[in-house]
Amino acid sequence: MSRFDGKVVIVTGADRGQGEAEARLFAAEGAKVILADVLDTEGEAVAADIGSNARYLHLDVSNEAEWQAAIAATKDVGGRLDALVNNAAIIWPSAIEDTSLEAYMAVINVNQVGCFLGMKTAMPLLKESGGGSIVNISSIDGIASKNGLISYTASKFA
Repeated sequence: MSRFDGKVVIVTGADRGQGEAEARLFAAEGAKVILADVLDTEGEAVAADIGSNARYLHLDVSNEAEWQAAIAATKDVGGRLDALVNNAAIIWPSAIEDTSLEAYMAVINVNQVGCFLGMKTAMPLLKESGGGSIVNISSIDGIASKNGLISYTASKFA
């Protein structure tokens, strides 16, 4: 018996990198994993490679309506939710004086608001399922910034 047998987990930003690794580990431990991302071709390929314990869902984490649809689809697929991993993030390197408000907010909306919306939207199903875990992924850049990472650092510090 694996640690996550019978559990349902959503991992955002799961089409590659750290999110893909997280999704693969949860599936290897027996969880049904919902891989959520905006890169549909890549996300579908990862879910197919993981196998029957994985399903890909398109999710722009900065969009509340898409979060609501993702939570509804998760309940349809697994009947419950046991964990949410808010891993999705973007980075837009530029010096502060060269950063437009639009570019700054694009990063904040995915990296910070996306976590908030995920927690807010997932909470009712987590409670209905008897509780669970939420993991918000940050970065060392949330503690000490590097040149050109103003919006990323602010979002990860938050």
